[in-house]
Amino acid sequence: MTPKLSWPSEVKFCLLSFRSTMVVVIPRLLRGSVGAICTQAAPLRLTPSALRHLTRSSVMKSKRRPEHLERTADVVRQEVVSAAKVCGVASESPSVKRLRLLVADKDFSFKAGQWVDFFIPGVSVVGGFSICSSPRLLEQERMIELAVKHANHPPALWIHNQCTLDSEVAVRVGGEFFFDPKPEDASRNLVLIAGGVGINPLLSILRHAADLHGEWARKGRGCEMGTVRLLYSAKDTSELLFKKNILDLVNEFPEKIACSFHVTKQTTQISADLRPYITEGRITEKEIRDHISKETLFYICGPPPMTDFFSKELESSRVPREHICFEKWW
Repeated sequence: MTPKLSWPSEVKFCLLSFRSTMVVVIPRLLRGSVGAICTQAAPLRLTPSALRHLTRSSVMKSKRRPEHLERTADVVRQEVVSAAKVCGVASESPSVKRLRLLVADKDFSFKAGQWVDFFIPGVSVVGGFSICSSPRLLEQERMIELAVKHANHPPALWIHNQCTLDSEVAVRVGGEFFFDPKPEDASRNLVLIAGGVGINPLLSILRHAADLHGEWARKGRGCEMGTVRLLYSAKDTSELLFKKNILDLVNEFPEKIACSFHVTKQTTQISADLRPYITEGRITEKEIRDHISKETLFYICGPPPMTDFFSKELESSRVPREHICFEKWW
């Protein structure tokens, strides 16, 4: 008997297994054609009208806070919806789980800073989570990483309470917040301003910038990078996600990458290895203004009040709007 999984009703996926080949079909959207995403089969392609239908038909019609698909209904998405398998689960902090996903479709790609629609079998609500890994990890190993904060929201609850190794999901890339320089572009400095779990897309950008700089330093080709400065605020050091990964990059490229961690409610002693990078208190306007230049791009991701505050502060300091990129996560 062919095993079936109960996918969200708006996506109507059927998962078929045959000699370890995984196939995902969305018959209602394909008007008679059969598309598949699998480790050995051809990728699923959706027409723009079908993609809009997939997104808009999933919008929750209630008075509650808008769901991910509703908030992002008009945001550009890729055509590929790929099956993915969980191949790593770890606690990144007391409230955040990190997932590593093996992506089946070889045409699945993303730009540093983008997010995925996250489809879970048996869960009617579609999640939206920023990718925190570099595009290079996907290119080399066909994997992406997500870090999801615990919340009373079905996709987050599933990740924290039910997700295990080999769990099967589906993902689709979207988002207009990204860093994707071309070799012919002028070298740019980056200032990355993160609050809480808003570090996720900025870590992807930081890792991508480090990969680009490493390639330029080793081979003298690709994209020449300027400096990268990360300003990252969280409640306390236990909630500073990926701090070891970040400091490893700072130590690998000390002339190119720098970071400043801010903690707002620290109640325990700060470890000696973190102390040089820690400031107690919020990120200040002066810190931001100190890094303004015509060669600098600013990327901001955090709670909406923080994002609004710093984007307006930069505009008032006459930073061109096209040099200010921000993403709000709710």
